[in-house]
Amino acid sequence: MTETEFQALAEQTLNSIESALENASNDSDLDVECSRSGNVLEIEFVDNGSKVIVNSQAPMREMWVAARSGGFHYRNENGKWINTRDGSELFSALSRIVSEQGGIPLVLKA
Repeated sequence: MTETEFQALAEQTLNSIESALENASNDSDLDVECSRSGNVLEIEFVDNGSKVIVNSQAPMREMWVAARSGGFHYRNENGKWINTRDGSELFSALSRIVSEQGGIPLVLKA
């Protein structure tokens, strides 16, 4: 994958995450605010002030997630972002992370 292809895929992924969170916020009691600055998506949980940061790392061709539960790296494999350590998928992991930090069980879909 070229850097241009990676950046287009990363942008699409960040947009999908932001859209999924907006939909979850509209459909539940989840209160989050998303803000973007370039390749960084900051997700703030209004009720407790905690944050999750999702950003793309072009040199590594990875998406990185920083949350209370730790830092995670994802590489695109066969059209899915897969954790480089445990093999979990990005949106499944974000569902767990957002549920934990937001205090509301939910499933984010790409």
